[in-house]
Amino acid sequence: MKKSISIFSLNWGYSIVMVFVLFAGFIGTMVYFMTAEKIDLVREDYYQKELEFQTQIRKISNTANLKTKIAMTYLPESNELNIFFPTRVVNGEVKFFRPSNKKMDVDIPLKLLKEYPLHLSTQKLDKGYWKVQVIWSDGSREYFSEQELFI
Repeated sequence: MKKSISIFSLNWGYSIVMVFVLFAGFIGTMVYFMTAEKIDLVREDYYQKELEFQTQIRKISNTANLKTKIAMTYLPESNELNIFFPTRVVNGEVKFFRPSNKKMDVDIPLKLLKEYPLHLSTQKLDKGYWKVQVIWSDGSREYFSEQELFI
């Protein structure tokens, strides 16, 4: 009579070795997939930016002391972002910051604005989560505002 061999009929030594081999294979697979995942740092010059943060705090404080706040309105039907500034804009910058992929970030420089509100097209931006960072100067003080945008 022929004996059938199953995994459960092996002796304890083989079963323990097989469990260790399967576990090592599982761990090896997890390590492979985790190291293959691309992770972008928020900023590569993190430490340099940390040193410059005091000027950023001053800009945020200046913005908080304004009587009227900056307002951003997103119009999805026309793919447009309207920014209403509480002060005159001599120069500045609008940054569309994509936390998941720094290659998608977009910087738009601002010169002396003569038309309010500022109309920006979002048509070329991918759908998803964005942070809109606005840095501007009225000639004497600098300001900073950041808001979330879902396109």
